Amino acid sequence: MAEITLTPVATRGFFLDGKWVEEGDTVDLRSPYDGAVVGRVFQGRREHAEAAVAAANKGFGTMKRLPAFERQRMLRRVAQGIRERQSDFARTIAREGGKPIKAARSEVERSIFTFTVAAEESTRIYGEYLPLDWQETTAGRWGVVRRFPLGPILGITPFNFPLNLVAHKVAPAIAAGCSIIIKPAPQTPLTALLLAEVVEQAGWPDGALSVIPFSNEDAGLLVADERVKMLTFTGSAAVGWDLKRRSGKKKVILELGGNAAVLIHRDADLAYAAERCVSGGFAYAGQSCISVQRILVERSVHARFTDLFLAAVRTLKTGDPFEESTDVGPLIRESDAARASDWIQEAVRGGARVLVGGGRRGSLLEPTVLSGTRPEMKVNCQEIFAPVVTVEPYDNFSQALREINRSSYGLQAGIFTHETQLLFRAFEELEVGGVIGGDVPSFRVDQMPYGGIKDSGLGREGLRYAIEEMTEPKLLVMNLR
Repeated sequence: MAEITLTPVATRGFFLDGKWVEEGDTVDLRSPYDGAVVGRVFQGRREHAEAAVAAANKGFGTMKRLPAFERQRMLRRVAQGIRERQSDFARTIAREGGKPIKAARSEVERSIFTFTVAAEESTRIYGEYLPLDWQETTAGRWGVVRRFPLGPILGITPFNFPLNLVAHKVAPAIAAGCSIIIKPAPQTPLTALLLAEVVEQAGWPDGALSVIPFSNEDAGLLVADERVKMLTFTGSAAVGWDLKRRSGKKKVILELGGNAAVLIHRDADLAYAAERCVSGGFAYAGQSCISVQRILVERSVHARFTDLFLAAVRTLKTGDPFEESTDVGPLIRESDAARASDWIQEAVRGGARVLVGGGRRGSLLEPTVLSGTRPEMKVNCQEIFAPVVTVEPYDNFSQALREINRSSYGLQAGIFTHETQLLFRAFEELEVGGVIGGDVPSFRVDQMPYGGIKDSGLGREGLRYAIEEMTEPKLLVMNLR
């Protein structure tokens, strides 16, 4: 067991209008690994939802007037604040989310990068000059387009990246000059509250950020409130599309689910592809919307790839997230592990074969590889969000592209080939938000545009792209005649 000291169980207040509030009911937070209570939080009520919106409107009045250099300075302070508390963040992520400690450290590093990039982008929110003298009657006229912050934003974040996916909402909001209310995932609020502490210490204006755990019912008040100008949600497709329906006239950005596919052509570096598919399929127990779920391999190399892939999967260690050697930790709830296990057994009853794994102990599910599956099986057509991957052969490239597009999701896809024509054909034909050439769909660098189509959502994250979503263009026309 790694020698990591856990802080005593404490009850944490929430952050509202520049103050830490200890009101409302308390909720126990339990480790996904062993069920131990790792903390308690106060949960906001209806009156706190109202206060948060009022504070956000007040904070926006200050935020929208801040010059770019002040927003940049603030974002750099937040990045530095996270850097100084890296160990606290990593332990908190591992404790409440069950993420292996080495993966938790990587998430903290990514969040520092996210705020650093946001600091750079905060000074690059450009406009446009428009010549308007294209007709005789408009001679002497020209225009300027400038982007202005939308207003108060509501961010609802998931459990799987409890720091970096909160950062992907807070950092661009700060850069754009918007105030923001964060409702963190009920399983992992401590990490978001720790981030609020860092932002507070960096000197951000009162009301510009609130971080409050809410029940879904009370959070619905924020979703429907017309004073909130944008909802940015990351989570399941069912919840996301329902929130859009309830959100009224506000702008909505949805980062939802997926069942990401990888295509491996006969000319691929099979050893490298296998290595990357292991990382992409089993990191954080497959609990990522771009986790590798389906692998399609050209038939002539299918057996060789499968041997390499299975050999690497068998080396993965499942267990205690605080063990440095652990590769695959628990799923966030035992019920999720049970559901994934049921899907595996359902596939087996339908003729699929378990090539490795398949066992379950509580919330721990062994890394599992299936073959002999059919497209309509849940392990292929739905998002399993667990350490389960299917590997199947294909006979021609067109067939493989059609199989990837069969999904109702369209987030990212990966393709391993050295043939440029095939890569560009996949880029043109795949119905996804991003095609990753020479790597798995799980690849993401935080400044790149990220989002999907179909059931996978609306809009894009990635710092510059999120800033564009959080601002709107306004035109000034000058008549100099």
